[in-house]
Amino acid sequence: MRLKAELLLAAGNETGESPVWDERSQCLWWTDIPAKRLHRIDPATGLVGSFTMPGRVGCFALRRSRGLVLAMEHGFSFFDPDSGAIETIAEPEVGLANHRFNDGRCDREGRFLAGSMNLARDAASARLWQLSRDKSVRPLANDSTIANGLAFSPEGRVMYWVDGGRQQVFRFDYGSDGIASNRRLWLERESAPGRPDGGAVDADGCYWSGRWMGGCVVRFTPDGRVDRVVEVPASRVTMCAFGGADYRTLFITTANEGMSAAEKEAEPLAGGLFAIHLDVTGLPEPLFEG
Repeated sequence: MRLKAELLLAAGNETGESPVWDERSQCLWWTDIPAKRLHRIDPATGLVGSFTMPGRVGCFALRRSRGLVLAMEHGFSFFDPDSGAIETIAEPEVGLANHRFNDGRCDREGRFLAGSMNLARDAASARLWQLSRDKSVRPLANDSTIANGLAFSPEGRVMYWVDGGRQQVFRFDYGSDGIASNRRLWLERESAPGRPDGGAVDADGCYWSGRWMGGCVVRFTPDGRVDRVVEVPASRVTMCAFGGADYRTLFITTANEGMSAAEKEAEPLAGGLFAIHLDVTGLPEPLFEG
């Protein structure tokens, strides 16, 4: 089945990423990584708010105690949008040249996981880190160039993770104790157009993969079959997230970073925020419990 997403906001993001639906405010948050900006939109009114950050925010999650937990540059921080206050929690990748945090989200138990990327792309030195409720940090996985596509099955016992260097999607067993094990290849790069970027899982356990340079989001069944393709009028699709009152709206971020003037002219909506209402239901994004 082929579907088409519609433009929600001509955001002009360099690299729009990490869309997160805020159930409490009925708003969507996302980051523009190289622009060092966080954004949120109320889809009902179109009202947009933006926050300038001191570093590049690769990903974030909402906190149960209000505010956000960020994976920014080399470490984890808390951010209070009301006051603008930022509190550094830990910096597990400080001192690593050409590294920054990239993709992540909370697991079903409320721990925050974030993966890094090697900007030079010359070694598989990126890692996946876990920030626990007590603010302790530990590595969960490594051997990646660009950590991406993190998502969890509905019951939380399967973890999906993309190695952007190999352009492959892996699955792990994920315990209630937060340990990831039994890494195995799930999808090869040729499984859909473009390259796998950010992802999300719906209530049926299907994995939705944003396809960088593929101009689409692809829904894969748990056994790896292509079930649906959502076409996006921008080639650099980065990530998707479910939201809306019924969790049947899929929000999609895109990028225009690295595009030439001719490419931008050919893709005037690149960097925009897109949405489509579906007949399948997503899952609420877990809150960080720390």
